Amino acid sequence: MKNVCRVAAGGAVLGLALLSPVYAAPAKKVAPAVPQATAPVGDLELVHTLGPDKGAQLQKLVDRFNAANPGTHIVVSERPWTEGALPHMLILGERDLPAFLAGPQRYRPLYQVMKDAGERVETLKAPAFMTPTPLDASNRLLALPVGLSTPVMFYNRDAFKAAGVNPDEPPKTWQDLQGALGKLVANGSTCPYTSAQPAWILVENSSAWHNEPVVAEGKRASLAINGMLPVKHVAMLSSWFKARYLHVFGRGDEATEKFAQGECAVLTAPSAALPTLRREAKFDVGVATLPYHAEYYGAPQNTLADGPALWIGAGKKPAEYKAIARFVNLWLTPESQVEWQRNAGYLPLNRAGLLAATESRVLGPELEAIRIGVKQLTHKPVTKISSASSYPQRTAVRQIVEEELEAVWADRKPSKVAMDDAVARSRSLGCSPSC
Repeated sequence: MKNVCRVAAGGAVLGLALLSPVYAAPAKKVAPAVPQATAPVGDLELVHTLGPDKGAQLQKLVDRFNAANPGTHIVVSERPWTEGALPHMLILGERDLPAFLAGPQRYRPLYQVMKDAGERVETLKAPAFMTPTPLDASNRLLALPVGLSTPVMFYNRDAFKAAGVNPDEPPKTWQDLQGALGKLVANGSTCPYTSAQPAWILVENSSAWHNEPVVAEGKRASLAINGMLPVKHVAMLSSWFKARYLHVFGRGDEATEKFAQGECAVLTAPSAALPTLRREAKFDVGVATLPYHAEYYGAPQNTLADGPALWIGAGKKPAEYKAIARFVNLWLTPESQVEWQRNAGYLPLNRAGLLAATESRVLGPELEAIRIGVKQLTHKPVTKISSASSYPQRTAVRQIVEEELEAVWADRKPSKVAMDDAVARSRSLGCSPSC
């Protein structure tokens, strides 16, 4: 199986890489669109913190499974996994993982669940741009990366038109974006630009996009975000913050909500935000690639893929694990892949999903952010420098970066000092089971 395939999409031929390990049904078998029911199992709880809109799309997938398995009922709950008994399945993001992975093992590896259920799973080496959190040291799947995204730029096409900015030719570079933001301000915009997840998008992905390291490898991995590019980039953003071009609303996805409400004209956020934005926004939402610095030699390079994964709780009954394996199989069918991409906006999970999405005629504007995201991820071959880093204490390190960025926005530190301090503070962190 090759890691790269070429498929027709909208009349164009795109070079698209697989976005996660490949899964296959047993040889000489064709998996049905919905796994068939077996012995009754009862209720299986699936918890998530994806929010109400993404949760509604997850419920559609679960409803299909429940309809075909009357003796097994998956119950979807939007709650922290720490409240109540350990659920059968958990969709966890980066912020939830440290507590989940600390202490006694609370999960049963996905590869083991599938093997015990008699479901063959072909695990290939994960692409270098995907955060390797759901994999063990042998590249076996511990969890299913159901929520992969990469950052892109969203913009209010109506606001662009009103400000005299061509919405069909959105800014490609940060310098071009600055000019567009000036026009938006002149037209009365009070929040020209905002960003979700600043540490991940404005530091980690900006570095990879310019083939600059996030982590310095050695006896012990440590941050390397105090080089010329990140320092210059944060300094530019600091000047935008002072000029009211940039507004920051939090460390998570608060900015996405502000954009959806029409308060801000430009947003950098995970690509999976598009379906929700188009359902909630009262304006025409445009999508474009993440900006880059044109004067930086070799840019752009590639962005990174990250996001929530489906973990399976430990200590459950064999019959329950078999039912979970059937549900995973449902999620990996081409039909479900298309549905999940169209409704939730996440990147394909396997080659079947990639082919189904890019060849599907029913996916038009809904797939726009995915196409742009894949284009960014595979813009150039991933280098050792621009690959996703599996550094220790990821969540704690990102918190440090967020704190230092906030010190820059508040004008308490210049960008160079803040980035130096982030590197120094990250070195003081010890390694835990969440490494």
